[in-house]
Amino acid sequence: MHIHHVFCLVFSLFSPVFSNEDYYQVRACCTYKGPHFEDIEYILIGSFNKHIMMEYNSTRGNWTGFSPYSLLLSKLWNGDPYDGLERKFEKKMLCEANVHYFQSLGNLSTTPTVNIKLVKQPSSGHPAMLVCSTYNFYPKQIRMTWLRNKQEVITGVSYSDVMADGEFYYQMHLFLEYTPTSRENITCMVEHFSLSEPKIVVWDDSLPAEAQIQITVGMCGLIFGLIILSSGLIYYKKESVVHVTFCRATQRSIPVEHIPTVGATAPL
Repeated sequence: MHIHHVFCLVFSLFSPVFSNEDYYQVRACCTYKGPHFEDIEYILIGSFNKHIMMEYNSTRGNWTGFSPYSLLLSKLWNGDPYDGLERKFEKKMLCEANVHYFQSLGNLSTTPTVNIKLVKQPSSGHPAMLVCSTYNFYPKQIRMTWLRNKQEVITGVSYSDVMADGEFYYQMHLFLEYTPTSRENITCMVEHFSLSEPKIVVWDDSLPAEAQIQITVGMCGLIFGLIILSSGLIYYKKESVVHVTFCRATQRSIPVEHIPTVGATAPL
């Protein structure tokens, strides 16, 4: 994927020839491409009342007209060597002199963080839905693609706009409706300026690591609680046995005939 920056200058001139509402507009744009923005294209567009009349493209090196008058004018300017020199001077002053600015922007690029989540379970014949999210990337241009068994998925795909998060970075979300089948491979492929090659994240329908940690912690807590409960029961039973034995040790059987009568003196 080729990511480029475009820098434009717009000049508008109101023309009194027809009415006060008529105006002529010239727009000069510099397009920077390549790893270090070394491929520069200069485009000059002339419009009258928002209608494009003629265009100069530095890659082609000539003017193109879009009306009978501008066709004649572009033919005249294409044959003028001084016009070509003037366009080269404009490209040098507007585009080449500012390339360092976009090169510095390129150094600010950040790699996107990518993850996949299941946002809707399949039920009653309704498909499941996955979302592939990219966060904290710059510049804004990015391309996201769903792959199913290494083939690009076209149907059931929707996406959000590239949104600014308010901190100079951007985020984007790509959705996929699908019916799960066995032995399939679903991946989200992300292409961005900061990546030397596409970043591929594989969807794993098993429990995510966070859920596994939560279950493990919960199981450990349950086992620890059972150990404490068992220890308490064992301690309680031991204490009960000791108490009963002590009570039995102090008991003594006395025959009825040996029980003294009321007021009698106990034998020495």
